[in-house]
Amino acid sequence: MGWFENLMMGGGIAHSLLVIALVIAVGTLLGKVKVAGISLGVTWVLFAGIAASHFGMTLESEVQHFVKEFGLILFIFALGLQVGPGFFASFKKGGLSLVGYAVAIVALGVGTTALISIVTGTPISTMAGVMSGAITNTPGLGAAQTAYGDMHQGAVDPSIANGYAVAYPIGAVGVIVCMLLFKSVFKVKLDGETAALVAESGDAHHTERLSILLTNSNLYGRTVEEARGLLARNFVLSRVRHEGGGVEIASAETVLHEGDKLLIISDEADRDAIMAFFGVPTTDLKAGDWVRLETQFVPRSVIVTKSNINGKSLSALKLRGTFGVNVTRVARAGIELVAAPELELQVGDKLTVVGTEEAVAAAAAFVGNSVKNLNHPNLIAIFVGITLGVLAGSVPFFVPGMPEPLKLGLAGGPLIVAILIGRFGPRYKLVTYTTMSANLMLREVGISLFLACVGLGAGETFVESIAGGGYRWVMYGALITIVPILLIAIPARIWGRMNYFRLIGLMAGSHTNPMALSYANSLGGNDQASVAYSTVYPFTMFLRILAAQVLVMMAI
Repeated sequence: MGWFENLMMGGGIAHSLLVIALVIAVGTLLGKVKVAGISLGVTWVLFAGIAASHFGMTLESEVQHFVKEFGLILFIFALGLQVGPGFFASFKKGGLSLVGYAVAIVALGVGTTALISIVTGTPISTMAGVMSGAITNTPGLGAAQTAYGDMHQGAVDPSIANGYAVAYPIGAVGVIVCMLLFKSVFKVKLDGETAALVAESGDAHHTERLSILLTNSNLYGRTVEEARGLLARNFVLSRVRHEGGGVEIASAETVLHEGDKLLIISDEADRDAIMAFFGVPTTDLKAGDWVRLETQFVPRSVIVTKSNINGKSLSALKLRGTFGVNVTRVARAGIELVAAPELELQVGDKLTVVGTEEAVAAAAAFVGNSVKNLNHPNLIAIFVGITLGVLAGSVPFFVPGMPEPLKLGLAGGPLIVAILIGRFGPRYKLVTYTTMSANLMLREVGISLFLACVGLGAGETFVESIAGGGYRWVMYGALITIVPILLIAIPARIWGRMNYFRLIGLMAGSHTNPMALSYANSLGGNDQASVAYSTVYPFTMFLRILAAQVLVMMAI
């Protein structure tokens, strides 16, 4: 049995593969266990790695370091690609205030961490690990370890990973405790919060079908394109029924006449302005009646799957003039958009196309409409992006007052590049689309590799650290988790009058805590918690990565 002992406790490629696979497998199985409906999920891989290392199953340092960093890059880059398209939109309208509250929570968390280090004498590098665990932010852990290694010629501080491991459980449940505490103290009634959301739903971003009788004499004899130029609103004039005639699909050259009945698709927020501009609601024709009148026209959903369509605007495609169809709506990443002429399409967009059966079929073939093509991974965008991310993360830049130059690192660099590619890549013909399952696979594989290696590197000193006073890190982690949330949530509720569902989404997003989001979603039958979470998540993730590095550099 010597071969088996050598395989488990020795060295070499087979040993490394076996140990990593075993740690991930055990951790994943443990992650399915729930206590009071809560599970630590993939974080159990970290604890499995700690246990394996404690009992002698270790990796060579070079192998461990490479796999750890590669896993982190895969996780971060896939995450950035997913959130990239919606990142910049998070700064619009109400999202800006949400981001502001999240920034304040991050700043207070960093301040609380630094204060605990000063008062207790705990090394700031250790506290950076405790903070990363308390806010359930694994990329922050990677950034802290990388920054420490850069400052100390590749040396490793096991207390960073140990602090993370000890504080993570309290960080995972601490946000949920804050949600329950806040609900109890402020006597929040979930039905009342839901009713408030319904009352303000007119401000939400939804598309609406308007059936209008044209009464604005200034538009008589003008084309649809000229009418669009006179009203600075986002809308699509889809179909026109001329008086005494049939229904036709409206094109830019369609001429409007007195008595025309129009079908317009617009953002709900623009409804009143569009109605006032064109005319009055029809008394004999409602939006649903158009289906009965236009039996020769059919609405179909088609998917953009051809790479040559990527980044082109709807006006540049000339679908109306070429095929005789109208695109009325575009669905992207679960969000429904008005098909404005200037909207740039991306691979994976789902278009609502209206026209005859033959015309719609031709337009569908033009844009692709082949779901099979979406299953092919676009590796160029992934590996070009990772290359640029590593380069961006390695560039030092000086910040006044910092003893060492700051770097985005192998966590921040790929995240920034992935967000930029996800948002602007289609404009430069770079196909960045990946199916949700493929993106999730990349993220899960990456984070599992990273956590396995972190645990294997920290396990030898874990018990010793806890016995030497590391148990106090649990209390420190609780303070870092709870204090910043409550200090910001209270004024956000009292003075900002923030809806409870948005507030708990903000709590989960500011701590990058998916378990807390899952609990928040279970409280109400709406998506407001998820919307708030996704609004603040990308910016918070970036700040958490930078904050971890800054804390480690404060040790100099």
